[in-house]
Amino acid sequence: MKPRLKFLTALLLAPLAALHAAETATPDKREPEEALVLNYHLMHPGGGSAPGDPNAAFHLDGTYHLHYILKHPWQGKTSFSFVHVTSPDMLHWTWQPTRLQPSFAGHGMFSGTGFITKEGQPAAIYHGEASGRNQIVIAKDRKLSAWEKPYPVEVKNADGSEAIIRRHWDPDCFLIGDTYYAISGGGNPPLMKSQDLKNWTFIGDFLHHDLPDVTIGEDISCANFFQLGGKWMLLCISHALGCRYYLGDWDAKTEQFIPQKHGRMNWRREDQSIYGGNPWRVDFFAPETLLTPDGRRVMWAWLATLGQSDGKFDYRTIQSLPRELSLPDDGILRIKPLRELETLRHEPVTLSDINIREGARNVLLDAAPAGPKIATLPGYAVELRITIAREQAERRLFGFTLFADGKGGGLPIMFRPENSTLRVGAAEAPFSIAGLPKGEDVELRIFIDKYLVEVFANGRQAMVASFADYRGQPDVNAFTVRERMTIKKIEIWKLKPTNEGFREAQKNRIWEPKSK
Repeated sequence: MKPRLKFLTALLLAPLAALHAAETATPDKREPEEALVLNYHLMHPGGGSAPGDPNAAFHLDGTYHLHYILKHPWQGKTSFSFVHVTSPDMLHWTWQPTRLQPSFAGHGMFSGTGFITKEGQPAAIYHGEASGRNQIVIAKDRKLSAWEKPYPVEVKNADGSEAIIRRHWDPDCFLIGDTYYAISGGGNPPLMKSQDLKNWTFIGDFLHHDLPDVTIGEDISCANFFQLGGKWMLLCISHALGCRYYLGDWDAKTEQFIPQKHGRMNWRREDQSIYGGNPWRVDFFAPETLLTPDGRRVMWAWLATLGQSDGKFDYRTIQSLPRELSLPDDGILRIKPLRELETLRHEPVTLSDINIREGARNVLLDAAPAGPKIATLPGYAVELRITIAREQAERRLFGFTLFADGKGGGLPIMFRPENSTLRVGAAEAPFSIAGLPKGEDVELRIFIDKYLVEVFANGRQAMVASFADYRGQPDVNAFTVRERMTIKKIEIWKLKPTNEGFREAQKNRIWEPKSK
């Protein structure tokens, strides 16, 4: 959904070229196969589509609004619209008529963000695909049922001359005091400001500096800039490496963001090339956030290529579970599943003090040890919460296998103390049990929605994975290396489906944009 980034190195450009090819390909009109229809993840009710970035999210008068990009035919070619969904709880979604589409805007809809104007009007800034400019569109009502005509963001220098903005894509707009600021995509995004959203003045580079763990050539795109705790957070992607974030301060005098910490939310799978190209490395991609009435910052991300390496998931537009972001005084970002997910729980089962025998003698494993069965999944929509006492978890190589076949096969979730990582499937992310506060037990929350799995560890790390061969394999096994261990508690809930709106939208196709 982004123009080709000419400044990227060849290494980082290859995945972007693959994305661009997918964006311009003919949309897949097939309906999702029943086996692919998820229970409680937000999923497009039509055929395959890429891109599927979440966009322009709001809470307005008791209703949550979210848009996502849909690729579709338009006047004999391909263009893009913002599909509009609404929800009372960020879980049960209803599809609305698509208003932001080429027949209205005069161009395709590429990524940006939603914001509220000083007058209290919902608005969106986005890249107008094929328009050569970023655009602003303001809603006529708080149901987002009608919009004023979009207009381009035209920027001047302080002396009144036209500013040369070489990079027009993936903008964000935010208010600081009574001043609007906007950024566009880029290695160091260009920053501009306005008092009225019409007259924009170029300031300069948005970032004061970049950080050592950001590779030269990574771009900042799909950006969302907001306050979190006592800091400012820049949530974004680089096209090649997926979702990531910065934490830092806003310098009001220089009008720049001073980044102090950088982190990632997307993790390479072993079946993905380290050199770029296909399979891409962007499972968790294109984030968007909103602020709830009770002050929570909630994000979504497009699960862009998850599962495609097995050839079975066909570019489905699936959004991640909503995640709550917070930043306590210790400065460590917290990532937790949306608390409303707990309202879906029913038929609870609790298991306590489960002893796991030694499963392997060698810390160098060719595959996960088979291990004993510790639980059975009660269906295809399940939440597990596994608690391991700190003294049982420390320094141990141990884990669990979902969809276990009894021979070590299945989807592994494993703690690796030798490199302080959490492994889910074929991907690893930083997570240190030793780094948790003294006395804090290890807690895994695992959400299973058919083939799609999301794992949250102590609110400090989150990962996503898919497993195509989930059918008929409901066992959960556990394993440990060298020493026995005891699992303190396993809690299991069935989760009620939230896809009634999806089913209705499959039939009424109210979301379908015009093609002529």
